[in-house]
Amino acid sequence: MTHPLRIEIEAKWRTDGNASSRSQPAPGVERPAAVAQRPLRLGTRTFQPDEFVVMGIVNRTPDSFYDHGATYAAAAAVDAAERALDAGADIVDIGGVKAGPGADVSVAQEIDRVVEVIASVRQRRPTAVISVDTWRAEVAREAVAAGADLLNDAWEGHDPRLAEVAAGTGVGLVCTHAGHLPPRTDPRCPRYEDLLADVVNTVTGLAATAVRVGVRPDGLLIDPGHDFGKTTAHSLEVTRRLDELAATGWPVLVALSNKDFIGETLDLRAPERLVGTLAATTVAAWLGARVFRAHNVAEVRQALDMTATILGHRSPVAPHRGLGWTSALDLEEAHGA
Repeated sequence: MTHPLRIEIEAKWRTDGNASSRSQPAPGVERPAAVAQRPLRLGTRTFQPDEFVVMGIVNRTPDSFYDHGATYAAAAAVDAAERALDAGADIVDIGGVKAGPGADVSVAQEIDRVVEVIASVRQRRPTAVISVDTWRAEVAREAVAAGADLLNDAWEGHDPRLAEVAAGTGVGLVCTHAGHLPPRTDPRCPRYEDLLADVVNTVTGLAATAVRVGVRPDGLLIDPGHDFGKTTAHSLEVTRRLDELAATGWPVLVALSNKDFIGETLDLRAPERLVGTLAATTVAAWLGARVFRAHNVAEVRQALDMTATILGHRSPVAPHRGLGWTSALDLEEAHGA
């Protein structure tokens, strides 16, 4: 028997959580023609449009929703970054402030948390692509000086000086939709006439502004901001209509790893959301996302490699079924014969 509270929650989701968004554009709104994707250049790397890029998450925070401070110590954070790179991450994203509400973190504290980790990773892995997760220009400036290649702004250009830092230093920039909320704010009953129109207009507007102030176009990404300023219904719709974002031509980054919309969809706690994360990741990749922020790097890398191979962007590593040999060793011997 279904619990009465669950019946009430499901009814409210159908009426309130879903009514404010559409599965298609609003009446009279035509989708723009798709723009060809461009290469993405970050640090020493250039990522082609048909490459799926994994961004490993390193939280130097004591109150992360996922690891609860497991990588708060500097040494643990550096080790986590190296493990992510070894597991297949193309980028490591280092952050010093929890995204949601929590204890205040000053600019000086955030700098202290992220800069030494960035500097250590840069020393140990000279060619690694390093991102800093911050909305503050002061933090960004110090992070770039320590070796960061990308500014991951999850808060919709809250500090307009961040784009100026990217422009002045030549690093990349992420332009994110956060529901027009200030940093570290949870949404309260957000409503959109056409969610994807709002997302697309916001992130492309931020990207256009960044280009005007001098940010490299080949270093810009856009992010729909799953769970930021959104209900679970909104985040599901963003995922379902991700092709509309990809059609803008800007590389799309998705940060959906183990997030609440997955947990609420499946009624699972953060440590139990890997399978849901992989499902959402695969759908996002199929619809045109190119960069994937991930806690579980090895698993996400495998899911993306499989998706890329199905799409024809990548070849199987060890194909031999039905070809007359039964193992990779036989294949090597056949080539050597």
